[in-house]
Amino acid sequence: MIMDRTSPVETAALTTQVEGLLDSAEPEGVFRDTRECKGAFLLLALLLASPPTPRPKTETR
Repeated sequence: MIMDRTSPVETAALTTQVEGLLDSAEPEGVFRDTRECKGAFLLLALLLASPPTPRPKTETR
């Protein structure tokens, strides 16, 4: 016969601690909005796709 050696109080306390760890809030509290992400991605894509700035021409001798 298997005996349960943990008391119901310990089990309840452990269950409460585990649930608290699983349902913890975001550490920094930062949440991303889909529209903001799309806008940032579009801006980055436009900056990467734009031509480089022209350099001054050097004189050839």
